[in-house]
Amino acid sequence: MNSVSPGLRRWLLSPLAAGMAGLAIVLAPLPASAQTPPAQAREQLLASGCQAIGARVAAVPGQGPVMLGSYDPAPGQGPLAPALQQAAFVYDNALAGVALVACHRVGDARRIADAMLAASAHDRHYHDGRLRNAYRAGALPAGPAPLPGWWDAPSKRWFEDAYQAGTATGNVAWAALMLLAVYDATHERRYLDGAGTLMGWVDTAVFDSGAPGGFIGGYFGEEPNPLRQTWKSTEHNVDAYAAFSWLALRSSDPRWPVAARRARGFVEAMWQPREGRFVIGTREDGRSLNSAPSALDAVLWPLIAIPDAPADWRRGMDWTRERHGVKGGYGFNGNPDGVWTEGTGQAALVLRASGRAQDTAALWPLLQSQRAPSGLLYATPEQRIRTGLSIGPTSTTEDFYYYHLPHLGATAWAVLAAAGWNPFRPSGCLQATCGGGDPASPSKE
Repeated sequence: MNSVSPGLRRWLLSPLAAGMAGLAIVLAPLPASAQTPPAQAREQLLASGCQAIGARVAAVPGQGPVMLGSYDPAPGQGPLAPALQQAAFVYDNALAGVALVACHRVGDARRIADAMLAASAHDRHYHDGRLRNAYRAGALPAGPAPLPGWWDAPSKRWFEDAYQAGTATGNVAWAALMLLAVYDATHERRYLDGAGTLMGWVDTAVFDSGAPGGFIGGYFGEEPNPLRQTWKSTEHNVDAYAAFSWLALRSSDPRWPVAARRARGFVEAMWQPREGRFVIGTREDGRSLNSAPSALDAVLWPLIAIPDAPADWRRGMDWTRERHGVKGGYGFNGNPDGVWTEGTGQAALVLRASGRAQDTAALWPLLQSQRAPSGLLYATPEQRIRTGLSIGPTSTTEDFYYYHLPHLGATAWAVLAAAGWNPFRPSGCLQATCGGGDPASPSKE
């Protein structure tokens, strides 16, 4: 797929790939976890993760809106690549906000939520409520929300990354999920309204009715003419389904159940019963299945996002164990070359939700072992791992990698797993019978 595909929208940018290519990272994960009992490792993971994310919010003075930087430099390895030095990815910040709610740090989560509201309402070009894929880390100033970028001295030019300036459907949905979590915790109407604005953009701007009908990838590049990404992602539609169905539980607007059924219908169409897994989505035509790669999140997220999911879908856990299992954890793709910390956290949460908590015993020490001195978890313990996917439509190779860098998103997923908090459902509900049911269920047609 010549695009940032399902599950990926957040971080690898072409300048990063170039800037990191020569690094030889030799840092080992922090020691100790091999002898730590699993339950103790899980509790340590939760406490340290909550503290690390909360400290990043507190590091920005005041109580105003804030975007958190997604990556830290690896200790001893010099600065981040220019494209990442100021980057606060919406996906990572949405995850961090939900994790803070799970940590009972609602005041901290509110600051991130307020930044999302401000960025949606005040863009330098668009006036339709969308969010960009990334913003400049730090306190959000008045006026249009600034995007990341960097000054290139040799060319005497300011650069912005095309992916960061674009809008991915899944990122918008994740921001809405975070706003809904903060709304449920505070009952402040502006967060519910803000989630409605975001998902209203998704509903009107990126739906494609062509079979299999669903929501396309979004837009890549800067205004005024970003490239429309016509592939459809299983993971993006899971995200959209979760946000639409949550809105339907909190609002009487008839748009939301209809949109949720559309997203769910696409996800259902991606299930492959012979293999026992979800394919990653469609190709650029929005019709033909992109069945060659396997992405862990596309297989696992439907199991916790859709409360009355068919029992047959649980076979996806076996697929991920067999195809994505690596070095005691889980990798990104179906032929992994190393542990993906974020995905290992996702697997731990889904295993808990599926009544297979005993299968998580080795995962808590592994996750805790990835803790960097800053408190964030490394995206991978390897120098880098491949995804087998491309960053965007202008890529000419499969240039999407994760690197051994402390990562906000990986830390947030570990917190959610340790807390047993489902980011797709109200109140972090892990069970099919809680959280208000499914307004998009076929039984409610």
